[in-house]
Amino acid sequence: MFIAATIVLTIVVFFAKPFRRLTGGVTARIAMGGTPVDILLIANNARGVAANDPLGLGTAAGQADVILLARLDPAAHRIYAITVPRDMLYAQPDWHDPVPKIKTLFFMGDQETPARGPQDLAKAVAHVTGLPVDGYIAANFAGFERAIDAVGGVTIDVKARIIDPRHSGANFFPGVQRMNGAQALAFVRVRQNEAGNGYRVNDFQRMQAEVQVLGILRNTLLDPLHASHRIPRFVATMKGDIATNLPEDRLIRIGIAMAGAPVYQVPLGTIADAMQLAGASVPGINADGYLDGADYDVLDPHEIDAKLAPFGARPSEMGLPSPQPPADLPVTLYGTQHMALHLEHLGFSHVTIAGAPTGENEVVYPASAPANGWLVARSLGTGSVYVTPGNVTNVTVYQ
Repeated sequence: MFIAATIVLTIVVFFAKPFRRLTGGVTARIAMGGTPVDILLIANNARGVAANDPLGLGTAAGQADVILLARLDPAAHRIYAITVPRDMLYAQPDWHDPVPKIKTLFFMGDQETPARGPQDLAKAVAHVTGLPVDGYIAANFAGFERAIDAVGGVTIDVKARIIDPRHSGANFFPGVQRMNGAQALAFVRVRQNEAGNGYRVNDFQRMQAEVQVLGILRNTLLDPLHASHRIPRFVATMKGDIATNLPEDRLIRIGIAMAGAPVYQVPLGTIADAMQLAGASVPGINADGYLDGADYDVLDPHEIDAKLAPFGARPSEMGLPSPQPPADLPVTLYGTQHMALHLEHLGFSHVTIAGAPTGENEVVYPASAPANGWLVARSLGTGSVYVTPGNVTNVTVYQ
């Protein structure tokens, strides 16, 4: 992701010196007109692949570790970084994917000949966001490390202690510090910090860190004190390390338009959408109609619609079944009066307290209505709710 967005900017700065005196929205409209452009930035998490093999599957994974739709608005001279949770539940009726997350579309598509991972993922992102995807740029972890090292590292403010030996290998103390490529990669990949301080402990905080480092890398490259020697070297080093369907001349025009534009993050989903789903039958979720138990982010399409409506987005489509309206959905609660009032405030008109809290953080739903269970789990607002089918008539909450 970081490599891709930065290459666009650096190629432009290197090749477009006559345009540097133009500023803001004037530059943008001259270079690309007034219509926004939506570019999908993908980080391939494959292991054991070289930087110049951005679509390689390697020895493990090969999934979309970062999914970011960069909306470049030349009229407003702004970049909107629309971040899509990689673990988002997304229906894949044509695939035998037991864990149907949006990130796996990249892996499955890359096994085709020719590889279609970016195209398949772009189609899904267009459905989720309701925005057209005008092109894609993909890079892998090795390419990201090379990009950071090519500029001599980046300076990052680590807000609290980070310990993540099992996943990213990150081990950082708080404070402003200089990081090389390997260290910066470890920093952005953290989502299960074991330091016990609540910092960098989920995918949503991870997406914030990705946008943070993207901005730092861009600012480092465009630093006027070093740009004259840093940008040519960076472009020569990185040009072969991305996969894209955008012609170079178009990248140049886009970069001219958006150089110096501020970046605004637009995250889709919150921690409330994160839940642990038990294995369950869900018609249409994949070719088998059954998903395996795993951690998923189950997003509310109405919330996506509201967030992206200012961009003129179409309604979000994820291929998932729809729940009943909260007003029509009976809920049996083993929990507090406060939780009952919370659910009633969200429109659940039929909440019955059947007992005291159990400490389980669990939702049980009738097997024929998984979407009802997802809706209630999301409404609890706690995240990490265990959601399972069961022999119940009402959706049952064990707080």
